[in-house]
Amino acid sequence: MAAALFASTLPLLAQPPEAGARRPAATHGREVYLRIGCHACHGTVGQGGAGAVLAPNTIPLAAFQTWVRNGTPGWSVASGMPAFPPRVLSDDDLADIREYLATLPAPKPVKDLPLLND
Repeated sequence: MAAALFASTLPLLAQPPEAGARRPAATHGREVYLRIGCHACHGTVGQGGAGAVLAPNTIPLAAFQTWVRNGTPGWSVASGMPAFPPRVLSDDDLADIREYLATLPAPKPVKDLPLLND
């Protein structure tokens, strides 16, 4: 089902942004991400937990918007993701959240963490 949902956004991915379109703001995206509660499942830096890993390999904006708007069909508190309609989370806020996630660096390799190599 997720593959079909992602595939339905592929035509949108090839479209260039509109002239004069608003640029997403990562700082605002972080604020919204924390305020709306994304971090509760996806971790404060998109590292995952109860929810999917969202960073550092963030999916394209159109796919991200489709996923957040539709959620997981038949989701429950124990499994899947709820849908977030525009009245809860605006398109601009979604773009900002995605921008925030795209700015997050990959974690350091375990070999570069002295505490884990003792």
